[in-house]
Amino acid sequence: MEQTIIKKLSQIQQQLKAPKSQHNNFGNYNYRNCEDILEAVKPLLGDLVLTISDDIVSIGSRYYVKATATLSDGQNTITNTAFARESETKKGMDESQITGASSSYARKYALNGLFCIDDTKDADSADNTKNTPKTAQKEQNDPKRD
Repeated sequence: MEQTIIKKLSQIQQQLKAPKSQHNNFGNYNYRNCEDILEAVKPLLGDLVLTISDDIVSIGSRYYVKATATLSDGQNTITNTAFARESETKKGMDESQITGASSSYARKYALNGLFCIDDTKDADSADNTKNTPKTAQKEQNDPKRD
């Protein structure tokens, strides 16, 4: 594989900012969807082409959407694949909506893998330096610490 596509992907990974601009009121958390990632990455692609495709895969008695994100310079490609399982039922959704939701989910994670987007906060991002007054006082009065 030619180094230029790898270098270009590396530059995109370093420059990409895909904020969690969606909000789930029920769970009270922010998230990003596939469209947010695509909107953020398109200006960074330059002469590269990004495509996303889906396949339906049967594993055992369950169906999965297999999404593949492909980055190409016309000669070389880099791909990443992600799977999402279709729910057997989802209240308020018909079967095509269930498949569509699984497709969006799988596509989002295929893009996350290709562009090294982490959806979780790591332990290092938490402020673990806070020391409550009770804890500080207890530590000062602890005879075992001397």
